[in-house]
Amino acid sequence: MTDTDTPVTLITGGGSGIGAAVARRLLDAGQRVAVTGRGEARLRAFGAELGDPGNLLTIRGSAAEHDQVAAAVETTLKEFGRLDTVVANAGFATHDSVAEGDPAGWTEMVLTNVLGPALLIRASIDALRETRGRIVLVGSVAGFVNTPGNIYGATKWAVTGLAENTRREVTQWGVGVTLIAPGRVETPFWDGTGGLPPGELLTADQIADSVVWAMAQPAGVDVNTVVVRPLGQPN
Repeated sequence: MTDTDTPVTLITGGGSGIGAAVARRLLDAGQRVAVTGRGEARLRAFGAELGDPGNLLTIRGSAAEHDQVAAAVETTLKEFGRLDTVVANAGFATHDSVAEGDPAGWTEMVLTNVLGPALLIRASIDALRETRGRIVLVGSVAGFVNTPGNIYGATKWAVTGLAENTRREVTQWGVGVTLIAPGRVETPFWDGTGGLPPGELLTADQIADSVVWAMAQPAGVDVNTVVVRPLGQPN
């Protein structure tokens, strides 16, 4: 496989957590990977941790800004010459409720969690049609199970719907769509809550395994929804 043929994946929010774990898996497999993030220092640290490999491209930008998402796709195509998979991973929670929470944080959360994946799909679809590639959306069990007042959960219900709506449009072009919906995962997601939740948790590497597995399916196979919980999580 020549360098031109080596698959290319673009991951939003790829400097930490699940996105970084997916990037490591793909880089270890010899693929070329571009990761985006809002924090320049975090991206630099991620690259340095891996030894700044030539098959890694870091791009500073917001997943919720159309121009910046489009620029990330354009930069990836210019640097690597193709695009085979996009992973819409960027997202966060305000960890409050609709009845008692602070609305000040909701706009950014909704834009990042819901608009962000849609913008990535729109910006990348032409390139993915050329490679008959794949769209991976990182959702959540919270997008399948209602919890009291959970606005973050509502954004993930939107991602669940976006995945199937997108599949119905792009499958005609040979583009696959996979929704990966994790349960509780040990990642920086919980930093704003004062600590990890009780009970068993998955690791980011375990979720990355599911993402890479979906990407590695034979041509013509479209794995659409993968819900991954740790044993012991009832909801």
